[in-house]
Amino acid sequence: MARDPLLVCDDVHVAYPPRRRGGKPARAVDGIDLEISKGEIVALVGESGCGKTTFARAILGLQEVSAGSIVFDGKSFPATADDRKSFHRRAQIVFQDPTASLNPRHSVYEIVAEGLRIHGLSDNEHEVVTRALERCGLHPADRYLSKYPHELSGGQRQRVVIAGAMVLEPKLLVADEPVSSLDASVRGEILGLLQTLAREQEMAVLVVTHDLGLAWNIADRIAVMYLGRIVEIGATEELLARPKHPYTQALLSVVLEHLGMVQQILVGEMPDPTAIPSGCRFHQRCPLLQSGEAKKLGIDSRCTAEDPVLRSDNDGSSVACHATESPTRVAC
Repeated sequence: MARDPLLVCDDVHVAYPPRRRGGKPARAVDGIDLEISKGEIVALVGESGCGKTTFARAILGLQEVSAGSIVFDGKSFPATADDRKSFHRRAQIVFQDPTASLNPRHSVYEIVAEGLRIHGLSDNEHEVVTRALERCGLHPADRYLSKYPHELSGGQRQRVVIAGAMVLEPKLLVADEPVSSLDASVRGEILGLLQTLAREQEMAVLVVTHDLGLAWNIADRIAVMYLGRIVEIGATEELLARPKHPYTQALLSVVLEHLGMVQQILVGEMPDPTAIPSGCRFHQRCPLLQSGEAKKLGIDSRCTAEDPVLRSDNDGSSVACHATESPTRVAC
């Protein structure tokens, strides 16, 4: 991967305690390795409930990590209060619903200036707020400073949210479903804005989404997550042109159905994270097993008994699937 990674996650686990006595913990994040470099956009893709948001919150220190390590800009995850405050200035989050993210009683100026005041950076406050708004496409900024959230469109509100993060000049931005609540007409504009900011500010961006099509439009690399673990990761063009994991293939078939790719309907629901199945955690829904292809390859017993590890391939991608280790590789 990657030149000088800004963020390094090594075997990160997040487990929630059992809901009842004698129950098992929920392994929401179950051993994730991920690096993100300055200026790079990585999309974390998967179905609802796979652990994407929990992992994002763990990166930002909003969720306790059960095991593993997170290193940001060469330093282990901050432990002291001063270190945490410094970290939270340099790592910001953008949530999916800008309406819920904005205080309806605060003007745009107060919303964007809030971070500066929290971190004691009020010098030239008006100038810094104005610059952040215009950088995020709200210009002239004077037109928006005194407005309130209800006076703005959905796209404008999300731009204000992003400006509130960018005013602190972060090195890492986590965007959790940043356009899912917006009209289709403005989604592309917001994605383009995030791309521009990442390049201009050399900012690492993690986009959390269930939409592989969105990831296609914004990301340099895509990490596909299933039941607490990354099952495939690679450069966007390579992963989408030649997906290796059956789960990635199924997700992509929905996006590319209109281009003639046969849609694969996954049977059943994702297992509960308190009861992760033995072997490959995807095997209960895997089209290779259901079609008999895994048996032809001689890997069906491994699929149900042996947990595959994420292995690097010659093209720089990595995949956790026994089929990709077979002499007869499975093509999409």
